[in-house]
Amino acid sequence: MWAQSHHYDSAPEVTVTDESRVGESLDADAKADAAAEAPDDETDEASQEATQEEDAAEAEAAEEETATRSEATDEFWQEVGVDPIKVALPRDVIGFTLRAYRPASQVTLPETEAAEDDEDDPFTARDRARAAEDAARAAEAGELTEAEQAEFDRDAGADAEETTEDKAGEEETTEDAEELSEEDIAAAELAEQLANQEVPVFLSHRGKLLLFATPEALVSFVNSDAEHDLRQLDTWATLVKRLRPEDVVPTDEDTYELDLVVENLRAGHDAWDPMLLISAGEVARDLGHALRLEPVITALSPGSPLDDLDEALRAVAAGGISGRFARRRLRRIGAQQASLGWRTVIGKISAATDWRD
Repeated sequence: MWAQSHHYDSAPEVTVTDESRVGESLDADAKADAAAEAPDDETDEASQEATQEEDAAEAEAAEEETATRSEATDEFWQEVGVDPIKVALPRDVIGFTLRAYRPASQVTLPETEAAEDDEDDPFTARDRARAAEDAARAAEAGELTEAEQAEFDRDAGADAEETTEDKAGEEETTEDAEELSEEDIAAAELAEQLANQEVPVFLSHRGKLLLFATPEALVSFVNSDAEHDLRQLDTWATLVKRLRPEDVVPTDEDTYELDLVVENLRAGHDAWDPMLLISAGEVARDLGHALRLEPVITALSPGSPLDDLDEALRAVAAGGISGRFARRRLRRIGAQQASLGWRTVIGKISAATDWRD
C-alpha cells in the first residue's frame, strides 16, 4: 500500500521533471535553430555585399574600358600634334577642349591688353627682341651716315685740325658700331631662341577657352566654320577630316581637376595632394599664356608664393632627401594664402571660359 502510495506520490514529480526537461530541450532547440539561422543571414548579407562590390567593380572596369584610347587614336593625336584635354572647374563645369604646342614663330594669338609688359610672356618677349633688333640696326645705319658725312667734309678741304677731330670721331663711331653689333647679335640670338620656344595654343577664340560638355559637341564644333585659334595649325585640315567622338579621350596626364584645388588646400598641409596641385599649375600656366591672362601669369610667375608651392610639391613628389626638406618648406607656406591665391587664379580662368553645354 505504501508502495502504491509512494509510486502515486512520486509520479507527479517525475512528470514535472520530464516536462521541465522537455521545455528546456525545446528552448535549447529553438536557440540552436536561431543560432543556425543567424550565420545563414550573415552569409546572405555578406554574399549580397560581395555581389554589389563585384557589380560596382564590373561597372568601373567597363567604364575604364570604354575610356581607354586605342592605338589608332594615339597615333592620330601624335600625327596631328594636338591633344584632347578635360578640365573640371567649380560649379560642375566639366568639359573637353583641345591643346597644342607649337614654336612661337608659327602661331599668332589675338592681341589683348593682358601681359603686354610681362617679361616672362614668350609672345611679348619675342616682340620686344625683334623691336630691339630693329632699333639697333636703325642706330647703326644712322651712325654710318654720320661717318659718311664726316668723310665728305674731309674731302671738301677741311683743315688738318678738323680732319684730326673727324678721325677721332670716326674711331669712336666705329667702337660704338662694334658695341651695337654685339647687342644686335645678342638680340638676334634671343629672338631665335624665343621663336623656337614651344608655346601652348588652345581651342579658343578672342581670349576665351572653348569648353564642350561632350566629345560629340566638340567634334561638331571642329567640323563647323567657326573661327578659333587652332585654325592656324598646319595639321588642322587633317584633324578636321579624321576626328571622331571616340577619339576625344584625354589621358590621365591631360585631365585637370581645378575644382578640387581650393578645397584640397583648405584641408591643411597633411591633406595636400601633390599631383593634383602640380597638374593644376601646369594647365593654369598654359592657359595664362595662351589666353593672355595677366593675373594668372603673375600669380604663377617664378618667385611667387604659388610658384614656391609648386616647386616644393614637385620635390615632395620626387621623394628622397630633397623631398623631406621640401615637406618642411611646405609647412612654412600658409594654407590660407595658397588657397586664396589659387581661388583667384581659378576665378580668372573660369571667367575666360566659354562653356558650351
